[in-house]
Amino acid sequence: MKPLALAKSDLITRPGDYDAVYRRGKRLRGKNFSLICLANDRDYNRLGISIHGVKLAVTRNRIKRIIREFYRLNRVALPAATDMVFTVRKGFSPNSPDEVKEVILSLLKKIGSPSPSR
Repeated sequence: MKPLALAKSDLITRPGDYDAVYRRGKRLRGKNFSLICLANDRDYNRLGISIHGVKLAVTRNRIKRIIREFYRLNRVALPAATDMVFTVRKGFSPNSPDEVKEVILSLLKKIGSPSPSR
C-alpha cells in the first residue's frame, strides 16, 4: 500500500465504535462542527465522519472528501492511537483541506496536542 493511502482499517465503520467515541470521548467544539477524540487500543488512528443537516449529497460528499484528505495528509502528526469523529452540522462548508487544517489546529491547541506539519 502507498504510504499516504487511506486504508479501510483507518476508518471507523462499526456503529458500536461510533457509540463508544460519542459516549466516552473528549469533545472539542468548533464553528458548525465538533471533533470527538477517544484513545483506542490500536497503534494507529482511526477516522469517523458524521454529517447532519446538510441536505445535498454533493455537498455532504465534498465535505467528507475534504476531511478525509486533511486526515490522510496529517494523521502522523495527530494524537497517536486515537479514534476521531468529525461531526458536521449545517453551515460547515470548507473549501480546501487547508481550511479544515486551520480549524482543527485551533481546536487541538486547546488540548495541547502537537500540531500537524505542512
